[in-house]
Amino acid sequence: MLSERGGAGPGPNGPKMRLTVTSFRLPGAQRGLWPGPAVRPAGRGPRAQARGEGTPGSRGSSLLRRNLGIAFNSLLAIDICMSKRLGVCAGRAASWASARSMVKLIGITGHGIPWIGGTILCLVKSSTLAGQEVLMNLLLALLLDIMTVAGVQKLIKRRGPFETNPSLLDYLTMDVYAFPAGHASRAAMVSKFFLSHLVLAVPLRVLLVLWAFCVGLSRVMIGRHHITDVISGFIIGYFQFRLVELVWMSSNTCQMLISAW
Repeated sequence: MLSERGGAGPGPNGPKMRLTVTSFRLPGAQRGLWPGPAVRPAGRGPRAQARGEGTPGSRGSSLLRRNLGIAFNSLLAIDICMSKRLGVCAGRAASWASARSMVKLIGITGHGIPWIGGTILCLVKSSTLAGQEVLMNLLLALLLDIMTVAGVQKLIKRRGPFETNPSLLDYLTMDVYAFPAGHASRAAMVSKFFLSHLVLAVPLRVLLVLWAFCVGLSRVMIGRHHITDVISGFIIGYFQFRLVELVWMSSNTCQMLISAW
């Protein structure tokens, strides 16, 4: 703001006018209507915006990821705890150690080697085209199961709830890790296969389903797998059955493969 002040000057003409400049403030500057340097809040700068920080969407997504991580870790802890409780035949000092041999025998009924060997033997002995067709597709399903389980186990590499050493049969079928349970996937696939392609009485159908369940449970009881490993094995076995149904080999294809042997 400009102000006028009078004063006696040294010149001959008498008093002169002296102009002084005082500080002033533009109207509206306090309200932020004029451009000028401003302080940006934290997380609102160009770099933060480029990284997506400070926006409601990024905060919501990070919160969602954190909550999902907490939920996953909680479920994992529950799975490990329940699997350890059900591992009553996991060792010699376990509460059901005396029944370990019988429980392991139930698990062996779902092993891949006996099923592949038995299927090949029945295929050699079979003399009907329909029987050979069913057995060839069953053999395809068993080979698919071994390759699928071995691949997923090699990728995940999850250990069991107890420190147990795989048996020789497990090494032969590459069933070394815990996830997914190969015995459970095989039992689920075979039981579903038999229920769909064999004419069985109702008691036998019920026993077939109970057998698949007992095979999966036996693997948890001896401490070889977690509960989620067995459940995942059941799910994988069902989808393997559906895949075999989609690529079902006809009788002519089966006869051609048998002749090639």
